[in-house]
Amino acid sequence: MRVHSAIASKTPWPYSAWDDDALVTALEADDTKAFTEIYERYWQRVYVLAQRKLGSAADAEEVVQDLFVALWQKRATTRIGKLNVYLFTAVKYKIIDCIRVRVGHDNYVAFATPRFATVDRTTEDTIGATDLSAALAASVGSLPINSQAVFRLSREEYQSVPEIALQLNLAPKTVEYHLTRSLRFLRNRLKEFLVFAILFST
Repeated sequence: MRVHSAIASKTPWPYSAWDDDALVTALEADDTKAFTEIYERYWQRVYVLAQRKLGSAADAEEVVQDLFVALWQKRATTRIGKLNVYLFTAVKYKIIDCIRVRVGHDNYVAFATPRFATVDRTTEDTIGATDLSAALAASVGSLPINSQAVFRLSREEYQSVPEIALQLNLAPKTVEYHLTRSLRFLRNRLKEFLVFAILFST
């Protein structure tokens, strides 16, 4: 029996027995219990995806919370076809937003664009922006602490070598060393990521 018929006949089926379409219909009608069932049915799955992409339980929890808050707030205006497709697509965009906040969108564009300008255009269809952004964020996070600090001050706060040297109490040559080392490391890591992603997508 379709659960939609249960709604129409007022049969007291438990919400856990409803299909996704019925839950979406009830959600649009301001049914808080339907919303709770959607949350319980999907929160762990979208959380696992967010945690895997972000590498942070706290960030993943925040992303999932934002996702479901938005789902409730926009329940009357959002048209949802397949609930699972909608939720996983929405959480991917929120993951991208979270990564952009971390590394700075302008910094990401400035760093990545020149290095991938020569890659065939089909690569853009092969590799999702989420994965590429996540690779950059993870690579920066794997740098030694001092190198991370120098790189972020240079690329995110646009400080000069003398300014960074003064702030971190380092010699200018040491700052230049960390920048050179970081850029070389990130260039190699992201190049390896591109090769890996292309190989496993074909």
